[in-house]
Amino acid sequence: MRFVALIYRRLAVLALGAFGVWLIVFVFQLTDSRLPTIVAISLAYAVAAYLILPRVVRMSLKILQRKSVPSFTVTGDGFPGDPVNLVLIGEFERLRAAFLSAGWTEAEPLGLTSSWRMAVAFVLDRPYPAAPFSTLFLFGRAQDVGFQKAIDGSPRKRHHVRFWSLSLERSEEPLNDPDFWLNADRPELSEPALWVGAGTRDTGLSFTKFTFQFTHATADDVNSERDFIISELQRSGAIGDVMWRRAGETLVARVNHYVTDGEVAAANLA
Repeated sequence: MRFVALIYRRLAVLALGAFGVWLIVFVFQLTDSRLPTIVAISLAYAVAAYLILPRVVRMSLKILQRKSVPSFTVTGDGFPGDPVNLVLIGEFERLRAAFLSAGWTEAEPLGLTSSWRMAVAFVLDRPYPAAPFSTLFLFGRAQDVGFQKAIDGSPRKRHHVRFWSLSLERSEEPLNDPDFWLNADRPELSEPALWVGAGTRDTGLSFTKFTFQFTHATADDVNSERDFIISELQRSGAIGDVMWRRAGETLVARVNHYVTDGEVAAANLA
């Protein structure tokens, strides 16, 4: 029954998207016979995938009123994003130094220039060590910082992790408490903080399920990526002993297309 309901929802979103494209091309007449067909189709796709469908998805999710303890980030469209699997404790400069000492690079802010550079690097397979990340949300806000390590020098494949800062005062709260995840306070960068992270490995190019936007494809096994990040930081002596905390309530869960055991690795920055 749950599977059937999911299929109906996806068909409804797809139908709304097709209706939106039809409106753009035939009713609103944003293109005419003087415009090349390929340009008209490209414009219709861009408007539908990046303007209409995301808004349809957000509206649909509000109607459905999904309520759960989020052990995962969300995309700008409101879909489940990368699972939370890492927490580091300390000041921002220690966090940055930890990843730099391990050979990782801080991601550039996402903008028109960095997005264009990323697109060119991706198509031509040129190195871009500081390539920007797409925006994911946790605690009601976008990530504060992200770090990455290219695989074989390619911008198409990389280890990467996003972090959101949280007041150190909340470290005693259980991770399966909704109040922990609904907190939107951001501590000062100079203060010790909880750096809540979501680490995944990019493997290539893909489309999003509902809005058909271009994005990086990611490996399903986020447990191994979490363990890889921890091993990298341990190898460089950037963190202390690792503690294990649980964000979810099940031993093995599937979030989006990811498979995760729900455990979060926590460590103090050295």
